[in-house]
Amino acid sequence: MSSLAARVYGVIRRPRATFGAIVQAPSWVPVLAATTGVTFLCGIAFLRTDVGQQALVDQWERTATAFGQPVDDEAYARMERTARSGSFDAAYAAATALASGPALVLAVSGVLFVALKPRGGVPGSRPSLVHVLTVVSYASVILALRQMVATPIDYARETIASPTTLVQLFSMLNEASPLARFLGIIDLFVIWWIVVLAIGVSVLYQRSTRSLVLVFTGAYVVLALFAALAMAVSGGTA
Repeated sequence: MSSLAARVYGVIRRPRATFGAIVQAPSWVPVLAATTGVTFLCGIAFLRTDVGQQALVDQWERTATAFGQPVDDEAYARMERTARSGSFDAAYAAATALASGPALVLAVSGVLFVALKPRGGVPGSRPSLVHVLTVVSYASVILALRQMVATPIDYARETIASPTTLVQLFSMLNEASPLARFLGIIDLFVIWWIVVLAIGVSVLYQRSTRSLVLVFTGAYVVLALFAALAMAVSGGTA
């Protein structure tokens, strides 16, 4: 399993076996460049359309309102001018791709490298930072896939809000309620990413996959709760 395409496919279909092969010959830059490029291309393709630009403005307005900052006509018009100005679409798509790609991979890898040690290993057997970066970079294939799936759906729905969050299953909820805010943060593809990441980390550090899934998912849920709470406290649920 030496080719990048084979490894990417393997992470989606057979993550444990694939990570077992990947850690034998770690290489993280090519896959991270590829997933970042895919995310950027999806983003700019969407934002180059009138639908995408309007969806971005509407998302800005919803976010501001959620945190208790009403948007008047002047502020909304200013958002529209920003979204439609010059090369803003490329800059925004690049910033989003870098944040969900390299920045996320480096941050997660740093935390894992510092916090984890292999169980049952011999002294000096601790995985290198390159090994950790490789596992986290390949796990991010799931997030790039999420972007590929979401982009055409977002265009059809004329919104930039993720179509794969749990709130989509509860359309009867008031979108401004704390529960809807919370469910709007919990994304099915992110949960898939967490599971794949846990599998890769379990292979690398010889730890229980189930325990890692529970820890990683718990951290995700806690962050989502804090975000929903922040919106509620700021007055965004009125």
